[in-house]
Amino acid sequence: MTLRSQNQGSATCVVDPIALQDVSGRPPASANKLSQACSIHDLSIEESRQSQHSRPSDDPVENLPSPITVSEKVQRWNHPRINLLRTLAAFWGFVVMGMNDSAYGALIPQLEEYYDLTYTVVSLIFLSPLVGYTASALLNNTIHLKFGQRGVAFLSPGCHLVAYIVIAVHPPYPVLIVIFMVAGFGNGLEDAAWNAWVGNMANPNEVLGFLHAFYGLGATLSPLVATTMITKGKGLPWYAFYYVMIGVAGIELITSVACFWSATGSVFRANNPRTGDSKDNRMKEALFTRPSARVTWLCAFFLLGYVGIEVALGGWIVTFMIRVRHGARFASGMTATGFWLGITVGRVILGFVTPKLGEKLAIAIYLPVAMGFELLFWLVPQFYVSAIAVSFQGFFLGPMFPAAVVAATKLLPRHLHVSAIGFAAAFGGSGAAIFPFAVGAIAQAKGVQVLQPIILALLGVVLALWLGLPKIQKKEE
Repeated sequence: MTLRSQNQGSATCVVDPIALQDVSGRPPASANKLSQACSIHDLSIEESRQSQHSRPSDDPVENLPSPITVSEKVQRWNHPRINLLRTLAAFWGFVVMGMNDSAYGALIPQLEEYYDLTYTVVSLIFLSPLVGYTASALLNNTIHLKFGQRGVAFLSPGCHLVAYIVIAVHPPYPVLIVIFMVAGFGNGLEDAAWNAWVGNMANPNEVLGFLHAFYGLGATLSPLVATTMITKGKGLPWYAFYYVMIGVAGIELITSVACFWSATGSVFRANNPRTGDSKDNRMKEALFTRPSARVTWLCAFFLLGYVGIEVALGGWIVTFMIRVRHGARFASGMTATGFWLGITVGRVILGFVTPKLGEKLAIAIYLPVAMGFELLFWLVPQFYVSAIAVSFQGFFLGPMFPAAVVAATKLLPRHLHVSAIGFAAAFGGSGAAIFPFAVGAIAQAKGVQVLQPIILALLGVVLALWLGLPKIQKKEE
């Protein structure tokens, strides 16, 4: 007789049929014991297979943590197998988002000259995506319910591709403002969807750390490429950078649609059922029903402030270093690269530290440290000190977005994750529009040196919001 046990593969345990014959008249307990023995044998084989595949690799995906200690009900970044491809597609999407957001800082001085703009008017490129982020916050849950992740995989990269094609033909400035709204919608929708999806996986701090590190990677590369093309290229105009963006957005569209094609609306509804029999109005429950509403709004305003800090610093640091620290254009552009590189490294390294400390305590430590580096950046008027301080500031700011998403998944019921986290992420993304614009508007009257006190004040506000979250219990898997 042959018994077969299945555990992500199969292993066969062969048993002597004579041993299963009932010769004593007793209940057939021995058969159960033999079945258990086979299961133990199969588990040993599976563990052996897993150990054979645990060799280190230079591939960042291969270096993600193995979530084998988590219940099978929780998806993993590499199981089922399609998740590996989907995770890679989400990583690339975040690279594009990072390149989109950080390009502004390197291009602002060029846009000022090309279109002959003031600080306030050029700052409209930060404000215009607010319309897109707001729309994505309101429509995210509806798109998931009707079209699933397939809808997000088509709409977000499609918005990026259309926007970059229009920008590349360098239209009049008012058209540029309108088309950045389309790019903002793509960013907000993708930000909300992939954060909610990865936040529900096993080892969410670590995997979200990698996801947002790829955002940081894109944000690091963008000012580097843009600055090099503009300052070192032979007469290349500012809009030549968007030829590169068209290419990366085209790859994003192909990979996202291919990997998420089977993730339809019916699949999403089946995997995220409501916990009750009431009418399906998850957004209303997330925003207006306590205690979920408290968590949703606190996380939303926390991310609003955090993203505002991140993009305001990344967006205005080049202008600040040129005008206030009197740096050369290329060196000042590299300061933005250092800031985004700090964020990228912080998300990877501190992504493994945060779950050990607990999200609530970890962010309560990182924020005051970031405030200390902000004071150093502000009060020591020396170019190299400022460049180093802003890089370390980025390092400690890095893990805050992933930690907020993980905290929300632990504090909210599962059926509200996409609506609540999606709203908070998209609402928070609007901080990338509001605060950089505010810095530009104030800088028009007071000078770009207002960047530093505004950033310090925002850090204090987001710390207060974070401390207002309920106590975070260990997530039940």
